[in-house]
This record gives sequence, C-alpha cells and structure tokens, in this order.
Amino acid sequence: MWHSVHRIKPSLLPSLLDPLLAHGFHPPSLKRALGIVLDKPGKPSYDSPSSFRVIVLLRTLSKIFERVGASRRSAQAAICTLIHPLQCGSLHGRSTADAALVLQHNIESFHPLRYKLSTHFLDVKRGFDNVESPSHLSLLRRKGVSPYLVQRVGSFLRDLTCRLTLQGSPRLLPPVSVGVPQGSHISLLLFVIYVSSLHLEIPRSLIISYLDDFAVTVALLSYRTNVRLLQKSFSALKRKASPIKISFSVPKTELIYWRTTRSNEPPCSLPVQLEAQLLSPKSHLKWLGFIFTPALDPRSHFSRRYTLANAAQATIRRLSPPGMGLPPYLCLSLPVRSLLRFFCMGPTSGTLPRLSWARCPSSGIRSADG
Repeated sequence: MWHSVHRIKPSLLPSLLDPLLAHGFHPPSLKRALGIVLDKPGKPSYDSPSSFRVIVLLRTLSKIFERVGASRRSAQAAICTLIHPLQCGSLHGRSTADAALVLQHNIESFHPLRYKLSTHFLDVKRGFDNVESPSHLSLLRRKGVSPYLVQRVGSFLRDLTCRLTLQGSPRLLPPVSVGVPQGSHISLLLFVIYVSSLHLEIPRSLIISYLDDFAVTVALLSYRTNVRLLQKSFSALKRKASPIKISFSVPKTELIYWRTTRSNEPPCSLPVQLEAQLLSPKSHLKWLGFIFTPALDPRSHFSRRYTLANAAQATIRRLSPPGMGLPPYLCLSLPVRSLLRFFCMGPTSGTLPRLSWARCPSSGIRSADG
C-alpha cells in the first residue's frame, strides 16, 4: 500500500520522515510492536520460556523509516570503523555467501603451508535480547559518531513496547527496557556494531562473524595444539563479551578439523572442552545455510540442495494432476509447506479453509467445493 502511495504522490513520505530525521526523533507510536509467540519444534517439554520464540511484528511505516536510517548509519559506521572487516550481515555487499567464501579462502590458503586447521562455530545466546542502550550509546560516542546519530539511536532504543500474542494473554503494551527488535533494519546494524569488539586479534587465529554466528579458525602445526588454542580463544571471547552482557551457547557449538582431499592421515577425533562440555568433531556441518565437510567438498552441499529441489518438485506434481488437485498455476503461487498443511493437516485458526472432496459417480473424477 505504501509503495502505491509513494508512486502516486512521491512527496508524501519524505515530508513525513524528513522532520523526524532532522531532529533525530523516533515517534513512540511507531515503537509499539506485536510479539507472536511460537513454540520451537522438537522440544521435549514446553514448560520453560526457552522452548518458545517471539517473532516481533513492526509497523510498516516504521520499517520504511528504519530502512532510511539504517542506510545512513551504514555509511557512518564505515567512516568511523565501527564494523570489523570480517563482520557480515545487514551490510551492503556482505552476505552469507561472502562469509562462507572468506572462510573457505583462508582455509585453502593455509593448506599449502602444511598447517593443521580447526574451526569451532559459536552461536551468541539471545544476542538481540541482551543489547543494552547505555552501553551501546557509550560505544558510539567513544568511536566518534556524530551527536545527531547518537541522539537518533537513543530515541530508537527508548520507550520500546511489545504486546505478546498468545492464548489468554492480556492486551497490554508493557515496556521493553533491554534488547532491540530483531526484525528491524536498524536493530541488525546496531547489533553488528555492538559485537564488533569480539573480533579479537589472537595469533594464528581468524574470527569471522555473520550477525550472531561466529567462526573461530586456528592454524598450527598439529591438531593437539589447535585444541589448546581453541579453548584459549573461547576463554578470551568469553571475557571480552562479559562486560557487554553477551554469552555463547556451548551446546550449539560445533567443531570441525579441516584436511585436504589428498591427505592420507586418519581423521582427527580429539574433542575440545568448553565449560566442562566435550565437543566432538563433525564429519559435516551446516553454517549459514552451507554444508561444510573436512575436505571442503562442495558435492555434499549441492547434493543436499538438489535433493530438496527434487522433493519440492515431486510434491507440486503430486498435488496438481488434472482433476485431482489444484491447478499448476496455483501451486506456483503457494509455498510447498502451506500446501502440505492445507491438504494433510487441515486448517488452523486463520488459515485456508479445508476443501471438501466429493467423487462424481458417473465419471469417477473428484471435485472440490468449499
């Protein structure tokens, strides 16, 4: 709707947003979010709040305003070196593919030097929920950010409210004093700046991050020394993250030992101990949507994607034969998961209506009504 309004009258949106940008003010009416509570699949019990996730829905006009502000802050962040060169996510020209290619390039550049390389992949625990406004504003001031942008960020982080939507919840808008809404363009950029200090300069190591996913790679002459350096680097990251209330989820940490395709040595099976937990190396793992193997064989990734594509095609073909289901042009406009839920599980509240199938006795062709 806003796209159509802007096409009809291009001066309307700038006339609304320019005064707010000029004074560094984010209206409180645009900071009222709706939190949809969803249960995480596969949990053994749902008695704990950690078994649920909250998807924050923001107002459309606010997201347009935040997109303009995020583009201006990105330019300022590059000037003030607020972002580490090995940070990706919510930044122009730094996608998940860029992070994966940087990791692969650095691994392959060390292999000719006969180094042993190991990587453990860390995940920040509730990263967006732990961003503190005073700490973030203090960081921006120390980095020399203009007072205008500091005031704009402070206005965005103040007086946030969110109403949780679940069965039996009161229709109240309680204040949110800690954290940033994850669905906002500004929040993504602010989080990248907030954790930029975690890119430590550790000898023989490389830290690559994409938002709250970190990959710490070490290169030494043996895997045994790599284990000690990985444990040391994790302790250093933990000490650096503690003052800004950031922690890492050890159960989600994954470990892999890299090797060449021509290596005749048996695969290394040394575990890494982090916070009294032993992490065994993986034969393959998934990071940022890409499947990695110790030999960096791309066939594992592409075979997985090819299998998923074939499964999606088979599902669409099964649902759209003539006279047996939806027409093919409708299957192209609906996600496969929605079609499966539509036909297999039936409707839930607010979903598509259930079709009532009836067989024509004369022709044997089934038709749908409803």
